[in-house]
Amino acid sequence: MNKLTKIGVSALCGSLASVAANAGTMEVLGGATATWSSHEGQVTGNSLGMNSGLTFKGSGELDNGTTFTLTLTGADQDAYSSGSIAMTTPSMGGIKINQASGGTGVDRYDDMMPTAWEETNGTSLGTGLQTVAGVGTSMNIEWTAPADMLPDGMSFAIAVAPGAATGVANDKAVGGTSGGVGQGLDFTAAHSGLVDGLNVFAGMSSIEQANAATDGYSGDRSQYVWGATYAVGSVTVGYQESRDNLQRNAVGATNSFYENTAYGISFSVNDDLSLSYGMHKSENNLNSGASVELEAESLQVAYSMGGMSVKFAESSVDNASYTSGTSADWDGRTIALTLAF
Repeated sequence: MNKLTKIGVSALCGSLASVAANAGTMEVLGGATATWSSHEGQVTGNSLGMNSGLTFKGSGELDNGTTFTLTLTGADQDAYSSGSIAMTTPSMGGIKINQASGGTGVDRYDDMMPTAWEETNGTSLGTGLQTVAGVGTSMNIEWTAPADMLPDGMSFAIAVAPGAATGVANDKAVGGTSGGVGQGLDFTAAHSGLVDGLNVFAGMSSIEQANAATDGYSGDRSQYVWGATYAVGSVTVGYQESRDNLQRNAVGATNSFYENTAYGISFSVNDDLSLSYGMHKSENNLNSGASVELEAESLQVAYSMGGMSVKFAESSVDNASYTSGTSADWDGRTIALTLAF
């Protein structure tokens, strides 16, 4: 996203001016994007779309060098969809309170494959693909280890959600409970200093689930992900695997676990033109012993001309939403025009 405007804030009022040691800033981030989408075999109606989301970002610094950032995001046609407060200390690492905006815990590695534009399942073609998320989509708090505690190029984080399936809460409020689901804990790590151009990553998540027939679970939910990307010259390749053990105790067609495999390649023709191809396979295994494999792929092109970008994705999905049969095999294409200002 691109910065639209920036406002300096030195004090809230005259009585508070002496308290603020450093001035803060407030930014409004966004962009102007219009899209056209076409899906074969589906009735799409009006194919025109527009990005209407904005992000407000405030930042400041304390006397001891600790920096803080407040981020509030309003997604398309939403008044307010997510937010986070992040603090980075000089010696103790970073602390982030994440209000279900994603990008923390295992969710940061749901799809790390190189791409010219979007994830394989991030175009207008609805795939129904289930990836790992851990506590990243719940209200959580994450600690990121300071760089001087780890080898060069390595990162490590721990994220905790007191209620991994409850909704977001305002200040002085609580999120309540949700059907036997309790606390969640995620560990994630990455290393980019082993070999030039190589980045390896891994994560695991454990979410408490009541082991009782009335709650529908046979144990705690566990999720795992690992993978790597490798860049050489203008080419980047990637591969990853993940698994989500739902631990549901009902028999028959109830989902038991998902196993995912993804790979991709991107190529930068020059500073303005890039190409990519991505594939994501996901097998939904049922308690009955049956399984359905979803397969999504996307070929993408992105071209920039100064402040304007044109992006194109040709995508397809077999067994969308894990439904067998040709009726769930779809093709689609998405074109986007983005103006930066």
